Amino acid sequence: MNDASRVALLRWQFDMTWSLFEYHAERLEEGDHLWEPAELCWTVRQGADGRWHPDFAEVEPEPVPVPTIAWVTWHMGWWWSTALAHLRGRTPPERTEVTWPGDGATALAWLRGLREEWLAALETLDESALEAPAPFPWQNDPAHTLAHTLAWANAELMKNAAELGHLRMLRAASADPA
Repeated sequence: MNDASRVALLRWQFDMTWSLFEYHAERLEEGDHLWEPAELCWTVRQGADGRWHPDFAEVEPEPVPVPTIAWVTWHMGWWWSTALAHLRGRTPPERTEVTWPGDGATALAWLRGLREEWLAALETLDESALEAPAPFPWQNDPAHTLAHTLAWANAELMKNAAELGHLRMLRAASADPA
């Protein structure tokens, strides 16, 4: 596969995955975002500072808490902001600096803005960039290239879009969605 087609394939995969995200995002209702699907749940909570902070643990607990849609959208914004910073050679934000915007519509607008930034960054890539050691999430491991980072981002987006969709469908099918 030539280099141009490698970039084109990664972009095609991103666009296909984004369409899955949009399929579910367009059908979300405001009440979906903070709906807690289980007793053991991770969500975002408004702090005394007025900002919305995610539940988080440095070591994933067992069993893993079921996230809310708000938590999933925060998680997407966090990893995407971090990946973008690395891709552009900037210092990534600390996890605690990335907070949920406060409502579903604003969270989706935030993610759509990150998509636009991601696409602009992808437009700048050439063959030498794809072969450079990955700046994230492997911390410049020479075994992983920027092409691996782009493939990882596509996989992470696909996973998060599927989680968001599953949570949306569970709430819609719930006898008591409140």
